[in-house]
Amino acid sequence: MALNPRTRGPRRTIAALMVVLIVLFGGIAAAATWASAQWTPKLGLDLEGGTEMTLEPVLADASQQVNQGQLDKARDIISQRVDSYGVAEAEVTTQGGRNIVVSIPGTPDAATLDAIKKPSQLRFRAVLTADAGSPQATGTATATGTETTGTGTPSSTATTPPPAFTPDTPATGAATSANRAVPQALMADPTPAPTSTAPTDSTATPSPTPTDASDPAWVTPEILDEFTKLDCSKQGAVNAVVDDPAKPLVTCSDDQKSKYILGPVEVDGTDIADASAGYQVSQNGQPTNVVEVQLKFTSDGAKKFGDVTTRLIGLQGVRNQFAIVLDKQVISAPTTQAAITNGQASITGNFTIESARALANQLKFGALPMSFALQTQDDISPTLGSEQLKLGLLAGLIGMLLVIVYSLLQYRLLGLVTVASLVIAALLTYGVLTFLGWSYNFRLTMAGVTGVIVAIGVTADSFIVYFERIRDEVREGRPLVAAVEAGWARARRTILAADAVNFLAAAVLYFLAAGNVRGFAFTLGVTTLIDLAVVFLFTHPVVAMLAHTKFFGGGHKWSGLDPERLGAKTRYVGRGRFASGQPTARTPATVSRSTSMAPTEGKV
Repeated sequence: MALNPRTRGPRRTIAALMVVLIVLFGGIAAAATWASAQWTPKLGLDLEGGTEMTLEPVLADASQQVNQGQLDKARDIISQRVDSYGVAEAEVTTQGGRNIVVSIPGTPDAATLDAIKKPSQLRFRAVLTADAGSPQATGTATATGTETTGTGTPSSTATTPPPAFTPDTPATGAATSANRAVPQALMADPTPAPTSTAPTDSTATPSPTPTDASDPAWVTPEILDEFTKLDCSKQGAVNAVVDDPAKPLVTCSDDQKSKYILGPVEVDGTDIADASAGYQVSQNGQPTNVVEVQLKFTSDGAKKFGDVTTRLIGLQGVRNQFAIVLDKQVISAPTTQAAITNGQASITGNFTIESARALANQLKFGALPMSFALQTQDDISPTLGSEQLKLGLLAGLIGMLLVIVYSLLQYRLLGLVTVASLVIAALLTYGVLTFLGWSYNFRLTMAGVTGVIVAIGVTADSFIVYFERIRDEVREGRPLVAAVEAGWARARRTILAADAVNFLAAAVLYFLAAGNVRGFAFTLGVTTLIDLAVVFLFTHPVVAMLAHTKFFGGGHKWSGLDPERLGAKTRYVGRGRFASGQPTARTPATVSRSTSMAPTEGKV
């Protein structure tokens, strides 16, 4: 039997939706086979349990006391740091007015645990001198350039220096000359790290009292001796280092390849307003292949940073570098290419997008008001458990069955479209939540389950609006094919408006709330988008196809579109056609009464 050419468009739309489902579950299958994905959504702390860590503050002066303001700020920053790994809904609380307790669902990987428990203080210090991190076989070797690592830390093994950039010059599209319109303040060091154990500027006669943070007078014999003895290749080489912001610091890079003598702290991590990673944009607005980390400073931070870069731009060698120190280790030591006074800067080097994002997260969430050490780490049991999850899923199933029963009673066999649409919506929701669990570390909590259950009602509302609009058009006398299109045009605006309100409410909750409320908001937002996809890509095309069938297009009494049952102003005289006037109980729908005075002779 040939297919109706008038249903070609709806068939293509449904086929596109089927392709989306195949790609979604095919991606999950591939990730489960070759990566760390699983076939079920990840569960949250209340349903699966997880890991609990107690962080204890470490102060340079044992006589100092931690105040509540510092502790609250540290808790907020650690919470932001946890949330940057996805919607895992971890719990971050204070304990005893001194410690911070972090509870993470599931079994986090080592990288996540290290990033969360890392006792971080983010500070910016001027570089006074640098050398290889471990003793070298030959102390007389020299380098003509540096190689930029992923974090911008210099390595003395390269011979080709990275390209220099001109501030305020748009990108030309080439990887070696790309810039942004904002000043390019920070870039990888184009000068070699010195291989001697003496400071680069030790030939100059230092003043008795340092005049600024870049003054070589900070390098005292005691500091120089400490620098000479430091071997960054040894485990825990910087553990005994005291990070006093008012004094110089002898430390290592985080990759243990370099060691530094740094001046006092001039810019603090709290002076950073935001940090992000991405690709530089060319003059015509197209992204280039150059990865950068963009920094935005607060008003106070912009003033400090401007003063420092104005001074550093006039210095040579490693003293032109401004080191970023996180937990007593240098995570990046870019050179200064311009005086930056507008509070915006960019770090470029041989970054990958992953390493740039890692550095951006460190810059954005690393500014704790104090350092923390891991005191305890324990496995914790779920607070609700699988029994509560089963009850929640049972509640969702009951809600779906009630919607199905209502649809069949109200819309007869047209309600089967509701059943099929709910099945498609359930498949999409399950697949999306499972995929997000792998790619975005989303974890489903009881609050998230509640959001999914609420979405059943949101989806049912869309179907009811659409079906009622179609029935209204049938009551007005339109043939079913025309009623479907006219009803869709009217219902579409209502559905879009209602879902827009739901999505806006979910977005506000997600960005302003914390903890389980964010999980509820996230699932509500995701399922709202899925509702739109199902209505546009499945429900409407299916109804449009059914309108061309004899059963539904002819207005069968069990179709849910019987014009007589709906009280239509017109009546059927054939599939998709109507005649004016109400038929009587004894007169067939295809018979019309004559108004002529002539006899009919019993003939119709």
